[in-house]
Amino acid sequence: MGEKGAMKQIKAIVQPFRLSAIVAALQQIPDLPGITVFDVRGFGRQRARSTPDSIEDEGVLYARKVQMELVVPERLVDEVIRTIRESAHTGNSGDGKIFANSLDEVIRIRSGERGEDAL
Repeated sequence: MGEKGAMKQIKAIVQPFRLSAIVAALQQIPDLPGITVFDVRGFGRQRARSTPDSIEDEGVLYARKVQMELVVPERLVDEVIRTIRESAHTGNSGDGKIFANSLDEVIRIRSGERGEDAL
């Protein structure tokens, strides 16, 4: 791993209509390395029954969601999680989830840099 310390991969699954607010808030964090966003679908405990824009595929009902992935140095983890949570929160079922995992290695393909230097 790089010399500067531990890194975490943060994955958040959120409501699509909250994405702009979340990204705008994350962009205010100095030194935020970047973000990747995917359109995804799935369901939680509510099984997508209460979602107005549900998708049915082969008899399974899914809710539309957005998944965000970030890899950040350990020192930014709490701020990133707090920012996502506050920006994604509506108080309604289906607001989403945030996952944080330790990351063993990051390698920048172009330069071969490793660890936090690769972010």
